[in-house]
Amino acid sequence: MSKSKTDTFEDRVVMPWADKIANNRYLIAVRDGFMLAMPLLIIGAFCLLIAYFPIAGVTNFMARLFGANWTSFFMIVYHASFAIMAVFVILGIADSLSKHYEQDGLSTGVIALVSFLILTPFATNFTPEGSTAVYSVTGVIPLQWLGSDGLFVGIFAAIAATELVRFVYKRHWTIKMPAGVPPTVSKAFAALIPSIITFLAFDILRLIFTFTPWATVHQFIFSILQVPLTHLGATLAATLVANFFVTFFWMFGIAGGDIVQAIMNPIWIELSAVNLAAFSAGKLLPNIVTQQFNQIYLWVGGSGATLALCLILLTICKSQRCKKIGKLGIFPGLFNINEPIVFGLPIVLNPIMAIPFIATPLVQALITYFSMAAGLVPRPNGVLVPWTCPVIIGGYLISGARGAILQAVQLVISGLIYLPFIKVLDRQYVREETSLQEETSLQGKISLQGAGLQNAEAAKS
Repeated sequence: MSKSKTDTFEDRVVMPWADKIANNRYLIAVRDGFMLAMPLLIIGAFCLLIAYFPIAGVTNFMARLFGANWTSFFMIVYHASFAIMAVFVILGIADSLSKHYEQDGLSTGVIALVSFLILTPFATNFTPEGSTAVYSVTGVIPLQWLGSDGLFVGIFAAIAATELVRFVYKRHWTIKMPAGVPPTVSKAFAALIPSIITFLAFDILRLIFTFTPWATVHQFIFSILQVPLTHLGATLAATLVANFFVTFFWMFGIAGGDIVQAIMNPIWIELSAVNLAAFSAGKLLPNIVTQQFNQIYLWVGGSGATLALCLILLTICKSQRCKKIGKLGIFPGLFNINEPIVFGLPIVLNPIMAIPFIATPLVQALITYFSMAAGLVPRPNGVLVPWTCPVIIGGYLISGARGAILQAVQLVISGLIYLPFIKVLDRQYVREETSLQEETSLQGKISLQGAGLQNAEAAKS
């Protein structure tokens, strides 16, 4: 494909499509909502990992040292963070979308959270220990709907409530206080009518669903939308498609991970939460594909799994350009940051490197998926380790020693995929450097000869 054709394809097809996705206010709001919640989710997940550490000797030692109930110290943090993730996601989404509309994010976030709670049933079923009878307990909020099972309703509530508040504000249906009233008091009264209208709308919606077979909005969304989407997102096919677009967008200099994760993160985090709950209960982990499956195993060194490429640039390549890019890229690459490689080598708009950059994560997806399906490597335990977690360490935290070994194997395989392509590019750079050196040397000789002639003429004169 010629340069002009590449530019035309990028300008007319890729960029408009990517811009529409990347700049969609709802996807941005969902992304920001999860970013707000992410530190809390990571902390909560690590607390659960400590409480149920996969090495029996560690848990036995802690029990002897602090007593049989030592895990409650960490589980309280888990229940106050990861287990109620929908609350934080709602606040983050409403705040982000409100900022887009230039309205108060804090008050809108509170309205969105209350709207979500209006849709949430204040009842749960309870079976006493040693009994088979099921009792209905009212006046309580089930953690089930505040956690991952309530994510999709939370996303809907945050967006719908924010839009309703905006609708009221645009029509100036607000209480305006005199000029001398403090701003905080004015904001409180300004939010009064939008709050009433929003709460009434959500309460009417709740009431309508009581006459349906699902009884609640939560059960409807969970059964009709969330479960099917989660099952789809857990498939190998969906994983391959998502990872193809991550690297495809990067080929044009667009942060593909941000675009794809804005769509897939709610599904992947839900799958992680299911595994984490099973892990804490000592049950079989149901899902192979989770957020950690992608971030830890498929993006070793960043999008395109470029850490092995960094090592090749440092150790095998002969051109000075490759060696310098390898030196620049190796340290951030250890923490899965690969912009120096993507833009410095470059990989962006580079037809030679396009094939391994796109193919490597897809190959890694196949290897990882079938390794876990066959039971060779444990499935991800659901712990949300930071995406900057170095190779080997990340694999160990989510799948134990065999997970670390799998990452090491992946590093070798990704290197073998990149090797023939980077050799072609390296030879090209060597030829360019050699040609430049010869040209520079020739220019130096010409300059010296010119200076000699000038000196000779000056001597004659």
